[in-house]
Amino acid sequence: MGFAVSDELLGTVVPIVVYWIYSGIYMCLGSFDKYRLHSKTDEEEKNLVSKRTVVEGVLFQQFLQAAAAILLFTITGGQTEASPQQPSSFVILARQFLTAMLVMDTWQYFLHRYFHENKFLYRHLHSRHHRLVVPYAFGALYNHPLEGLLLDTVGGALSFMLSGMSPRTSIFFFSFATIKTVDDHCGLMLPGNPLHIFFRNNSAYHDVHHQLYGSKYNFSQPFFIMWDRIMGTYMPYSLEKRAEGGLEARPTKEFKED
Repeated sequence: MGFAVSDELLGTVVPIVVYWIYSGIYMCLGSFDKYRLHSKTDEEEKNLVSKRTVVEGVLFQQFLQAAAAILLFTITGGQTEASPQQPSSFVILARQFLTAMLVMDTWQYFLHRYFHENKFLYRHLHSRHHRLVVPYAFGALYNHPLEGLLLDTVGGALSFMLSGMSPRTSIFFFSFATIKTVDDHCGLMLPGNPLHIFFRNNSAYHDVHHQLYGSKYNFSQPFFIMWDRIMGTYMPYSLEKRAEGGLEARPTKEFKED
């Protein structure tokens, strides 16, 4: 039992460490101006919150989420039937990963969209995340703490339970989900990025959502874009070179403001 609890705690702590390491790598790559979706000047002038405030907000949210997860593990630890052993079959692991990805995408799409459509929730919760008009890596989890608990903690718990994965497998899944979330907010379209090869939901796709013209589109996160296509909130874009250098995700369809 103690070994299983250790894996559960690692499933909470390791993704936090991964978040800051992977974000740090992207901050070092930020000097690759020709692959940036926004200029450094835009990052400084358009964003409505300082980087120090973002770091403090993310750390506070991660502390609350870790505390909530540890409390949940403590309460349910004696009742869980999940095996701490890693399944030996690659097919089983793949099925669990895919199930967890679909569950997380479904939960986050509909809740994320509701945060936009409900004016009270947007004003008091989700607008905090959109203070970053120009997203960057370590701002990926800059949310209102309550939104973080609802969107990420609850969504993660549902993905874990419904997929049937073991606590040890969850360490790898949640670390991967963290990497994908950071990548979607990194503000760079680096050539050869494997995540951009396998997932159309990438940094350019999510950047469209962070712009005023795309705030009612591209809600899907963090893996697939299927719910945007099914629900009619998909905004296609083309990746164009900016005259002053760098790249820009430009919408390729006409739309009307409500």
